Amino acid sequence: MTQILVTGGLGYIGSHTVVELINAGYEPIVIDNLSESPIEVKARIEKIVGREIIFRQVEMCDKAAIDAVLTEFPKIAGSIHFAAFLLVNESVTAPLKYYYNNLLSTMNLLKSMEEHGIRNLVYSSSCTVYGTPENPHVDESAPVQPAESPYGNTKKMGEEILRDFTATGVMNTLSLRYFNPIGAHPSSIIGEFQDGEPHHLVPYITETAIGKRKELKVFGTDYNTRDGSCLRDYIHVIDIAKAHILSVQHLVDSEENGYDVINLGSGNGSTVLEMIHAFERATNISIPYHVAPRRAGDVPAVYAN
Repeated sequence: MTQILVTGGLGYIGSHTVVELINAGYEPIVIDNLSESPIEVKARIEKIVGREIIFRQVEMCDKAAIDAVLTEFPKIAGSIHFAAFLLVNESVTAPLKYYYNNLLSTMNLLKSMEEHGIRNLVYSSSCTVYGTPENPHVDESAPVQPAESPYGNTKKMGEEILRDFTATGVMNTLSLRYFNPIGAHPSSIIGEFQDGEPHHLVPYITETAIGKRKELKVFGTDYNTRDGSCLRDYIHVIDIAKAHILSVQHLVDSEENGYDVINLGSGNGSTVLEMIHAFERATNISIPYHVAPRRAGDVPAVYAN
């Protein structure tokens, strides 16, 4: 059974990808520092797949900790690298936290993989690398430019590190640029874990719907979009997880070293207000909201071509 290292494997997208890896016949080696996800996610994954998973608590800013895992599991054929801090607005107020963690963890992983002879890496990137595009309907040929947030810049710089490192001939890498993941596993056993204030739109809507939140904040309605609210491309987390399976299969089966990027989106954009109204139509539940000031780091509109 082919072993695949999954960093940040107890996170939102990581946990769903671990399930899909097992369903596809792989053996995921899961590492996470538990800073963003609780250990209970491990038990939830195991409930879905019906068996224990291999998990190690690892701080990726400590290269020795990564080395220990790769030494323990010498048959790892590739890595899927999710581990990162990912809140756009937090990165604006704490940029050094994001640059230190997201870039150092990536460089440590690459160096450790090189030393252990592991050549295949799927990288969790983001549509934030496009910054504020002139044409919001972007494909992979759209120019990468300074992002609107330090988080986006860490993804842009991470891609540059991967591209340069791959050019040395020791790696085979694929960067997947996500748009906006939503949804949860059909079992509802795993999903987007929330601890405190929601960070993304759909959990905010659902928590408002069940009365956990008095009302929802819409951050700005003065953007140049159909209704003035931000426009995004929403893609189901299971689709993103399955894209990682196809990506790692491609890399493991490939005989060549190279670097490429792929957008992961639906090809359609929806505004924040459209998402609220769609939820209301589907559930017959009214979602109270109020308009708040624009949020630092938000791009007005972006969706996949």
